[in-house]
Amino acid sequence: MRTRLLLFATLVIPWLASVAPAEGRIEGDPRCWHKVTLSLKGPAASETDTAPNPFVDYGFWVDFKHANSGDRFWVPGYFAADGDAGESGAESGDVWRAHLAPHKPGAWTYTVHFTRGDGAALDPSCPGEPVEGVDGATGEFTIQPSDKSGRDFRGKGRLRYVGERYLKFAQSGETFLKAGPDAPETMLAYVDFDGTTTRKVKLKTWEKHARDWREGDPTWRGGKGKGLVGAMNYLASKGLNSVSFLPYNAGGDGDNVWPMIAPGKKQHYDCSKLDQWAVVFDHAQEQGIYLHFKMQEAENDDNRIGWQKNNENLKKKSPFPDSLDGGALGVERKLYCKELVARFGYELALNWNLGEENTQSVEEQSDMARYVRSIDPYDHLVVLHTFPPHQERNYRPHVGKKTLTGLSLQNEWDHTHRQTKKWVLESLKAGHPWVCANDEQGPAGEGVPPDASYADQNKQEPSYTQDDIRKQTLWGNLMAGGAGVEYYFGYKLAENDLLCEDYRSRDHAWDDCRRALEFFQQNELPLVAMLPDDELVASEGHGHTPGAYCLAKRGEVYLVYLLNGGEATVDLSDAEGEFTLAWYDPRHGGDLQAGSTATLAGGDKRSLGAPPNEPGQDWLAVLRRKP
Repeated sequence: MRTRLLLFATLVIPWLASVAPAEGRIEGDPRCWHKVTLSLKGPAASETDTAPNPFVDYGFWVDFKHANSGDRFWVPGYFAADGDAGESGAESGDVWRAHLAPHKPGAWTYTVHFTRGDGAALDPSCPGEPVEGVDGATGEFTIQPSDKSGRDFRGKGRLRYVGERYLKFAQSGETFLKAGPDAPETMLAYVDFDGTTTRKVKLKTWEKHARDWREGDPTWRGGKGKGLVGAMNYLASKGLNSVSFLPYNAGGDGDNVWPMIAPGKKQHYDCSKLDQWAVVFDHAQEQGIYLHFKMQEAENDDNRIGWQKNNENLKKKSPFPDSLDGGALGVERKLYCKELVARFGYELALNWNLGEENTQSVEEQSDMARYVRSIDPYDHLVVLHTFPPHQERNYRPHVGKKTLTGLSLQNEWDHTHRQTKKWVLESLKAGHPWVCANDEQGPAGEGVPPDASYADQNKQEPSYTQDDIRKQTLWGNLMAGGAGVEYYFGYKLAENDLLCEDYRSRDHAWDDCRRALEFFQQNELPLVAMLPDDELVASEGHGHTPGAYCLAKRGEVYLVYLLNGGEATVDLSDAEGEFTLAWYDPRHGGDLQAGSTATLAGGDKRSLGAPPNEPGQDWLAVLRRKP
């Protein structure tokens, strides 16, 4: 296990002379962007207590302030049992905790606000009685610059929505494009996590990734966790930077993941399990893996039933037992959101997805999004995922509004480009650009197929190949101005969305993803100013997909992706000057290469000529205006 530096601060209670000052601890590595934790002694409690309930009836909020700039973070805290529950398995104790990921070096102070009252944990403005010996406590600590580099997000800073269709790192300024697995949604259904049981789909051992665990990597409770920690290492080794999971699927397809002590105990959370989740999440971030929290799924997001769950006439006769407040923003839903934000919101690169295949009403979606944004001190990306036929119904009402900052798109694998392009342009036109990722590919039974050589694959033959996915899903999203992809594994195929325990099942597909990310990382482009502009290219197409995609800042730079090679022309009629032409190989990567034509003149439609080799394969042409 990692050692943690402890800085001690005296908590001063100025108006309460009869109460001895409590001793708080600032734990962690006191550097910019690193996890810094305030732990303090507060009211003793148990996970199962009801009067008061430590998760609902104690309001613990910390005002962290940077001394020089005056920047402040209003951070929700949480009940942490004995303060070491991930190792001890404790269900009770008197330790309360709040996390900060400070953005600036220098002196910091904190002030604790700790009250008791009905629902005090859910709203800092909720009236409550101050808790003696804790409320009003203050302290200070000093933060140094980060010492991290490479993939570790702590060397890049927090990933932020900046009013554009791409996220950017606060420290490095890098633009973020993602690629990684959308499956299994049951990633956290792991036998090594405390209190993890199943009512439907079997739990995971992640045994096939135990070999990817390295000496010095974290474990818990005597060496547990190597499989899932190793899985994060494997994803990073493939050049991927994202992973997706459901923190709550009670009553859903998997029915084997919940942060509570048990299904139905919606106001009582499992401290040791959540501490162990944090170990995996922390390690993922250090490996450069973005965390996609799919907060709920269609089966448990409300009390509606069926494919047409948005139809108010289709309601269950009695509340669905595992939904939170039946879809409304009540105590259960607020608490769930607050626990996720308090325990994991300090992570630098993540998004809150309101739900997979979400079927709440637009009002319920908006209420939930606004609440998450109100309690998240770091303003992480908030997105929405829904059924493909419901996109117009669920996305259109949010266009131009501040409730969402992105979309998590689901569509047939060969519809990715046009669906991404649609919502990129619609949101841009409305003045509030969305970060649009393609996170699930249909049909549901297939998704992204396993490698043809994968030893454990079943006899089901997919109707398309990973080459098709590379062309129409991966590059289809990126060339539409999208923010990247996560790959869904169809339920009929090997290592599927519910049962997968081996990310190597798509090892070759991850290479395609890495090569796409490397192109954008290694070639400086004005991405924010570049728009999907397929009409500029003429080439042979078929079905829903043109023969070429174009992403361009007219007159300056043009990317032209030829799905199946062949001849193509680009319209430079409104461009002046001369353009260099080079080619990128999406199948093998590497440096840009020369084709048959080195330069093109503006002022007319021009042929791209032939790529360097294999003219019948997919290629990316890169045109830049000469200085």
